[in-house]
Amino acid sequence: MSGAHGMGLGNRTALVTGGTAGIGLACARLLAGAGASVIVTGRDQRRGERAAGQLGGDVRFVRADLADIASVAQLVPLAGEVDILVNNAASFPGALTVDQDIDSFERTFDTNVRGTYFLTAGLVAGMLDRRRGSIVNVTSMVASKGVGGASTYGASKAAVESLTRAWAAEFGPYGVRVNSVAPGPTRTEGVQAQWGDVNEELGRALPLGRTADPEEIAHAVLFLASPRSSFITGSTLHADGGGSAI
Repeated sequence: MSGAHGMGLGNRTALVTGGTAGIGLACARLLAGAGASVIVTGRDQRRGERAAGQLGGDVRFVRADLADIASVAQLVPLAGEVDILVNNAASFPGALTVDQDIDSFERTFDTNVRGTYFLTAGLVAGMLDRRRGSIVNVTSMVASKGVGGASTYGASKAAVESLTRAWAAEFGPYGVRVNSVAPGPTRTEGVQAQWGDVNEELGRALPLGRTADPEEIAHAVLFLASPRSSFITGSTLHADGGGSAI
């Protein structure tokens, strides 16, 4: 894999939530290419098995729904020892505040905040014992930038960026690092289905003038997951085509 060599992830196990499509699938591919054993999670058994088969290498699929706290609790023992956790699974509704329905609001916070929180709590215990680990939270440009129609999603991701800082402070003394990657608009099937042309419009408004390819975001995740970023914790890496700069 070009660019993945030298990342030193042999003998490491990585878990990528929402790893069956989009940014998560791209992350799983790069992590596997860098030598990690990879567990991908998602809600769709068939899509998950297809993704794991496509990726080849040491990749397995475990069905899990981050919005369901019982499913999160079951995932922890199924995953076993995890050295790298990529919290990527997310619900990303687009709605004006006056139109936002409560079910979608709750599902977004249940998935993006509560699910991420308790999965991390469950898996970090082993990392703290082993005194090593890297957690990468995939957040969003809209966690720090106001975009109409993204209030629910943006607020949930701002919560995760706050968790990144708190966890970095809490877990750092045990050698466990926690960082965020905040993507700008990225071309994925899921975003396309939910946001449609708005996503491409957001891309055109960036200094780089386009949306991201999922692999471009995954390279930022790989860097923060790997020993190359050994002195970086509590940071947010803005992989957003310059969106946060303007």
